[in-house]
Amino acid sequence: MDSIKIALQYMLPKHFLSRLVGKFAAAEVGAITTAAIKWFIKQYKIDMSEAKQPEPEAYKTFNDFFTRALKPELRPINQDAHIMAHPVDGAVSQCGPIEAGNIFQAKGHSYTSEALLGGNKDDAARFDGGDFATIYLAPKDYHRIHMPITGTLSKMTYVPGELFSVNPLTAQNVPGLFARNERVVAIFETASGPLAMVLVGATIVASIETIWAGTVTPPGGKQVFSWDYPTTGPEALTLEKGAEMGRFKLGSTVVMLFAQDAIETFADGVEPGETTRMGQVFAKLNQPVKDAE
Repeated sequence: MDSIKIALQYMLPKHFLSRLVGKFAAAEVGAITTAAIKWFIKQYKIDMSEAKQPEPEAYKTFNDFFTRALKPELRPINQDAHIMAHPVDGAVSQCGPIEAGNIFQAKGHSYTSEALLGGNKDDAARFDGGDFATIYLAPKDYHRIHMPITGTLSKMTYVPGELFSVNPLTAQNVPGLFARNERVVAIFETASGPLAMVLVGATIVASIETIWAGTVTPPGGKQVFSWDYPTTGPEALTLEKGAEMGRFKLGSTVVMLFAQDAIETFADGVEPGETTRMGQVFAKLNQPVKDAE
């Protein structure tokens, strides 16, 4: 059965299906939207008591529901300057060192940081000898992405690609999964060095957004595009630890890359299969974090 599921991943028109679902998810169709939301809540056992607005009827579109805000008191941000916070609700897929430019995906599979970041050798070199973490967001999870530490945006890159599912089964069977799917890369300058937040698209992921650029995809494309941003002066965009930086409209994966010696150790429980909750302790830093210059 697993082999059939993987074969279907290669055969299905993933972009077409994802964009089609995206049109419905963005549409205001009243009772139909509400019925879809209620079905989704039941199917994935979503705890709506955590939502700032718990009533399904309150959401005009499925996207509004999917990117719902949570009650702020439920996800307090750890403010210890030595601590990096979890950026999302989800589950750890993998984490560990970046070894000779390679990132571990699953048994028998790895990919390079250069490929993940869109083929830019200079960007990848900034993370040589550093660490990575991959976090999977299931359909039931909260789908806003937050900053693990304070950082100033320096670059964003759109990388075209496939839209394979990113669930654990696919990660174990599709080579280079996260470096072949469509993705948006955001690089921030922090007091602990560069930080890459890679938002990876997937089957039925209708949209990837950032708070500074809005919807980055769709529409997709066939070329890599990059935007540079000022890191000083009045136009510099600095996001505080815990601030929202992006959203998935239908779930996916975040891959984070950290500079060499940025992380002293990952927190207890940060290991494959373990649950993450935004704002809780993710890692201990080698130095206190201050606002990026």
